[in-house]
Amino acid sequence: MSERYSAFSLARHALTGAPWPELWRKAEPRKGYDVVIVGGGGHGLATAYYLAANHGIRNVAVIERSVIGSGNVGRNTTLVRSNYQLDGNTQFFEFSLKLWEGLSHALNYNVMLSQRGQVVLAHGPGQLDALARKGNTMLLNGIEAELLDRAQLMRLLPYLDYSPRTRFPIYGGLLQRRAGTVRHDAVAWGYARAADRLGVDIIENCEVTGFTQDGGRVTGVRTTRGEIRAERTAISVAGHSSQVAALAGLRLPVESHLLQAFVTEPLKPLVDHVISFGAELFYISQSDRGGLVFGGHIDGFNNYTQRGQFPKVQTVAECAVALMPAISRLRVLRHWGGIQDMTPDGSPFIGRTPLDNLYLNAGWCYQGFKATPATGWCFAQTLAHGEEHPLIRPFSLDRFAHGDGLDEYGLGNWTWKQ
Repeated sequence: MSERYSAFSLARHALTGAPWPELWRKAEPRKGYDVVIVGGGGHGLATAYYLAANHGIRNVAVIERSVIGSGNVGRNTTLVRSNYQLDGNTQFFEFSLKLWEGLSHALNYNVMLSQRGQVVLAHGPGQLDALARKGNTMLLNGIEAELLDRAQLMRLLPYLDYSPRTRFPIYGGLLQRRAGTVRHDAVAWGYARAADRLGVDIIENCEVTGFTQDGGRVTGVRTTRGEIRAERTAISVAGHSSQVAALAGLRLPVESHLLQAFVTEPLKPLVDHVISFGAELFYISQSDRGGLVFGGHIDGFNNYTQRGQFPKVQTVAECAVALMPAISRLRVLRHWGGIQDMTPDGSPFIGRTPLDNLYLNAGWCYQGFKATPATGWCFAQTLAHGEEHPLIRPFSLDRFAHGDGLDEYGLGNWTWKQ
């Protein structure tokens, strides 16, 4: 074991307060690169890593307007899963989950994957039928899934409210045992370190202010730290994708909304799965520190803040207590907001744009964190070869012109209203 990770070094840093060595270089921008990636979140860092690791393209810059980990990659509820129903989503997110399962080994960095399983609850016969259809879709695609009845859930999740007078009766649920959580900060740090060690420049505190173009061909970016030329440029930002794309003259069908999440005071181990509440967009798990981590729906109006709004706090708290009355007296220690880029069908845009040499990865709605490794893998191949990876072809920017929307979220809403 190297000194950096030895027991001696841990004790020395703890007792003396000596600074830890930086995981990646504080790179200065050079005049030009083969690929410039705008956005130093999980997707941008993963794309840079796979460009270098899979395709040998190491003359790459990741440009981040703030610092690594300050955006949505550090502002989410860490859930990873592949329990989707629509063709295109099912295969893509299963590929992503498989990459998650080997990511710590690939990066030589513990991303703290916890495959504790996810249960999606059904609160009526119609919801249970819909979950059965989703489970069958998963099984047909080689993805494990288990449909549980009420009695099975009572044994698996005894702390939920199964009383006759409960507001939302529980009829059953769909279990994916391979689903779980990943430490979001570790994902950012692991990809950043691995990309840096392969020669990628990670340039922080560098905001893109425009794109340089020559006859409809993007030739680079203008930044607060100077102009940078690029053979290919990729937009991979979360929360502000429409604003960044507008700098290149593109108008995206994207709205930005706030999505809030919450953490309670710590308690002894209680919630040993991820639970999704079928009556509302609500999800809850327990962190390794003991706090309950939960969240709900986006705020119903467009905004770019990262601060919470009280009406949503109230709604999410009501869901938590309706599902688990025993936690009603827990104190919420903190909450935060991430800016979600919402598309008309709840699915992202990945691939080429109408401008030559400009590529787009945006509009991830609720799916961004769990898609990190698959997006990086597929987007890197797209940038390396100029053609979309087969797994991301359903997410093309022009899909609405062909009537090829992937409205997984709309399918879910229809289910819950039956």
